[in-house]
Amino acid sequence: MSTADIPLDRSGEQAAARTRAPAAAWISWVALALMTTSSVASLRPSPTMAVYGLACVFLYLVPALVFLLPTALVSAELASGWEGGVYNWVAQGISKPAGFLAVWCQFAMTIFYYPSLLGYVASTLAYVFNPDLASNGVWTAAVIVIAYWSGVWISARGTKGVAGLASGGLIVGTLVPGALLVLLGLVFLGQGNPSAAPMTADHLLPAWAGLASLVLIVNNFLSYSGMEMNAVHVSFLRKPGKEFPRAMFLAMGLVLVIFILPALAISWVVPAEQLSLTAGVMQAFDAVFAQFGWQLLTPVIGIMLVTASLGGMLTWLAGPSKGLLLISRQEGYLPPFLQRLNKQGVQQNILVAQGLVTTGIALLYAFIPDVSSTYWIFSVITTQVYLIMYLLLFVAAVRLRRNAPDHPRGYRAPMLVGLCGVGFAASLAALLVGFVPPSQFGPGNAGLYFLIVAGGALGLGLLVPFLFYRFRKPSWRQAVAPS
Repeated sequence: MSTADIPLDRSGEQAAARTRAPAAAWISWVALALMTTSSVASLRPSPTMAVYGLACVFLYLVPALVFLLPTALVSAELASGWEGGVYNWVAQGISKPAGFLAVWCQFAMTIFYYPSLLGYVASTLAYVFNPDLASNGVWTAAVIVIAYWSGVWISARGTKGVAGLASGGLIVGTLVPGALLVLLGLVFLGQGNPSAAPMTADHLLPAWAGLASLVLIVNNFLSYSGMEMNAVHVSFLRKPGKEFPRAMFLAMGLVLVIFILPALAISWVVPAEQLSLTAGVMQAFDAVFAQFGWQLLTPVIGIMLVTASLGGMLTWLAGPSKGLLLISRQEGYLPPFLQRLNKQGVQQNILVAQGLVTTGIALLYAFIPDVSSTYWIFSVITTQVYLIMYLLLFVAAVRLRRNAPDHPRGYRAPMLVGLCGVGFAASLAALLVGFVPPSQFGPGNAGLYFLIVAGGALGLGLLVPFLFYRFRKPSWRQAVAPS
């Protein structure tokens, strides 16, 4: 029996009667699949996987099966039975301190996510002015600082309608450039040009050179993350038991197409040894356009990609910090200074504190000569911190199934314990592998790399929330949470 044929349990039907949206608000499973695709798919990780050539198919498919799918199905059960998001799921399943750690990691990962995202923006924007700037650390640091603080200024003013930038960004900055890149890549090969990366069957698997040869797969876990946020829409489906798995399988297929085909197109045009992890997309466009004498279009593509990335940053900027604020005011996890709101009701102090750390991280670009290496380190730390949250989520899901088997759920994930086991093992393996420097970086100081990643991931993901929790005071609780 396929997962699409598993019926709702009776308690789930009772929950549906109480919590499901009215008929006018129902959405189709195809619409949910497209929503999920728009929130997950991006061209940003394409250069990272293009390094592997044809083997990127394998490296995208494996984490989709062992991480993306378990996360989607498990989160759907939790979202259909318990409101309050990750904090409440983990607090109910494990403990309130664990719930705080989970919601903290959702927020803290953005501290390193924004420098890596805006590092990509800086390298892409360089092709609008001067491609040589793509490897310039000072340029990268300046763009990160200016773009981030501009986003804080916009968010702190309570600007509405920013979400529209991200929805339009899927088409303008992902689908159109991605389709164009693949189409021109095929024309490039059709003209008799050889592929820069071998496309034969014996290159389907990545070359094995020890554990370090598989490290780049860690970045795909970050590419697939965020499914727990999309799971809240399960209650808007007419038949969640059948339709949600269908939506997730369709979304997974679409996401794989969007991730794999542009990565392959890049590997056809740009040799791996010349590929920049931050500017690889623009390198490919510039090389392909040069074949047709269309290089005047390179800056246009750069502006489209930058617009999409900045729109996505604005929609993410206030979200995780807002969730952390609400929980902290109720439970007293953060000091009052960080809980204060401005006149627009925005958690400005949290954004400013986050911005100071982000600025410090961004300045590292100016002092580390290899921009690609810096980008990769920040991406790994981002993934490590986020994976801590997923480890807690999978444990909480198993405990809730065992300790509250009769709790009303609108959707029950098939073989939940097995799914959580696979997801937990995959997340833990990815977290541990992330401490190993990738083989593509060549010989270097592995000890220094380990200390930087461990200090960033474990310090920010575990030590900082422990200190907040350890030194919390009853007076930090707020009587009324903000609306």
